[in-house]
Amino acid sequence: MALFTMKLENLEQLFLQELRDLYDAENQITEALPKMIEAASHPELKNALQEHLDITRDQIQRLDQIFTILGEDASGQTCKGMKGVIKEGDEIISQDGDNATVDAGIISAAQRVEHYEMAGYGTVRTYAELLGQQQIAQLLQQTLDEEKEADETLTEIARSVNIEAKAA
Repeated sequence: MALFTMKLENLEQLFLQELRDLYDAENQITEALPKMIEAASHPELKNALQEHLDITRDQIQRLDQIFTILGEDASGQTCKGMKGVIKEGDEIISQDGDNATVDAGIISAAQRVEHYEMAGYGTVRTYAELLGQQQIAQLLQQTLDEEKEADETLTEIARSVNIEAKAA
């Protein structure tokens, strides 16, 4: 996750900074997912990506709620890590090729996104707990659970898609 160039004085500052990073990451994902949905050919993959787009919008609203609880503006700093992960995904979907193979690449890219998010949300959830922000920790845990579920769904879809890609 990208960090501000300001000096970090305490865990609260780091917590807020990491939340802003995630906020930007989620917004980047809402821009990237429609391209992945369009590029995907496997119906289950398309549906899973569309469902996660809807969930991602809910996650942004949850982050808005967290910023309100904290009395902070819901703003995101540029998440360079997510920008790079999404760029790699864009490279996969821009390539022509066998549909199943492209779908396997989309799944790979989407799972990288999920793993990045799981790392970020797990971290800020722990910070929230340490800072005595139990309501925020619960909201972050809800998002973390959704990210894990999305990853598991992608893994399940990959079982058939990867076999199809291997046969190509």
